[in-house]
Amino acid sequence: MKIRPLSIEGAYEVTPTQHGDDRGVFLEWYRFDALGAAVGHPLDLRQANLSTSARDVVRGIHFADVPPGQAKYVTCVTGAVLDVVVDLRVGSPTFGSWESVRLDDEDRRAVYLAEGLGHAFCALSDGATVAYLCSSTYRPGHEHGVNPLDPALGIVWPTATPRLSTKDSAAPSLAEARATGLLPTHEECNEYVKSLRHLHDSHSSAQDD
Repeated sequence: MKIRPLSIEGAYEVTPTQHGDDRGVFLEWYRFDALGAAVGHPLDLRQANLSTSARDVVRGIHFADVPPGQAKYVTCVTGAVLDVVVDLRVGSPTFGSWESVRLDDEDRRAVYLAEGLGHAFCALSDGATVAYLCSSTYRPGHEHGVNPLDPALGIVWPTATPRLSTKDSAAPSLAEARATGLLPTHEECNEYVKSLRHLHDSHSSAQDD
């Protein structure tokens, strides 16, 4: 398993090692220890989601209030998607920037994004099935969105006809979300992640004693 940091702090691309023969393929698509070593603390798995999308469907940009936010570990088990991470943390050096990774059922890559980052994807095939491991459960009223077609973000979606939900279509622009205080700050996200690392280090020290 290779874990590569993306250009946005707190986001990583994970490429598993695949073992295949004429029977099929086996791989470890998630390792808590390998991810924890890269991130600085293990993913506290609280919820697992699965979505299936038709071609050209765009889901997102979604994020949650910090704390606790919602870190995500995402892979595409069937078909292909263009997965997009957006920095929504006010005050971050890369605020408003985005990066994309193709997730598909060939390379079997995954993406990890920390609390406070926005997540979206576009289905590149019919029946694209995406699995998400999440660090917190769904909390009505604490989950938010930014419009994925906001021209200020300039996300290059691989479709001329993006298909959005009513909720995502009505989501505010990045500027509107910032003006209304909807977005997390870089400082509060960093402080929360530091608390997770401190908790992990304290727990590890207690186990060693």
